[in-house]
Amino acid sequence: MTAPSASAAAPAQPASDEAVAFSDAGAATGAPHRVAVAGASGRMGRMLVEAVRDSGDCALAGALDRTGGPSLGTDAAAFLGAPAGVAITDDLAAGIAGAQVLIDFTRPEGTLAHLAACRAQGVNLVIGTTGFTDAQKAEIAAAAQDIAIVMAPNMSVGVNVTLKLLDMAARALATGYDIEVIEAHHRHKVDAPSGTALKMGEVLAEALGRDLKDCAVYAREGVTGERDPSTIGFATIRGGDIVGDHTVLFAGTGERIEITHKSSSRATYAQGSLRAVRFLAGRTSGLYDMFDVLGLR
Repeated sequence: MTAPSASAAAPAQPASDEAVAFSDAGAATGAPHRVAVAGASGRMGRMLVEAVRDSGDCALAGALDRTGGPSLGTDAAAFLGAPAGVAITDDLAAGIAGAQVLIDFTRPEGTLAHLAACRAQGVNLVIGTTGFTDAQKAEIAAAAQDIAIVMAPNMSVGVNVTLKLLDMAARALATGYDIEVIEAHHRHKVDAPSGTALKMGEVLAEALGRDLKDCAVYAREGVTGERDPSTIGFATIRGGDIVGDHTVLFAGTGERIEITHKSSSRATYAQGSLRAVRFLAGRTSGLYDMFDVLGLR
């Protein structure tokens, strides 16, 4: 195990008294939303910890990481130079004991373990993890009978506004335009196409009255024949430190329309997640997405 930094050398508890001593009345008393973060030592986890610290209306109440991780036992905010009094732990029950909401951007298997713990302890959940199977999504939907969950493949406010624009464009360009989804991410991303690209495909297909499972084309190689105009194509790029770029191309005769969203920082995902936390305040069950959070229905 890596030795703790000087600012986190003293053993910290899963959540300090200051972090958790707030009334469940929440909004009624002006008390901060008590938030736990999964994967707290990762790139996204650290961004979430910083966003919670800087939010003004949220308090860090727990921090989780994988068993055996080098950051276990250290203060979750030590990297910011201002310890939060919350230790990173692999004990799920202890890590969420003082929280009202857990934010999770990890892997499907980890998220499902966190889901079970949250369901058992009545802690709401914001899920930004991607790559779930249909069976895993059904598990999440079942848990939403007992806790409130916001689940979205992309928490960025801008991405979700883009999804709304795509719905409008697909309906207007339903005839005479070929649709392609192009996405690019950093070299460390493990799933493809991205969850956001797939969500874009689902929005497009629904607007066109199609089922993405029947019309998606994820690879082309060799002699493919002419393009089937009813399909939605996907292209994936992986390289460097690209945070996330998504473009939907509507290619017609004599013109092309491109709707693009580019992320330059994971901060957009963190800020969207905090909007989801605020949306869940006072809710005790139900499965929601960012369209619900942003009022885009």
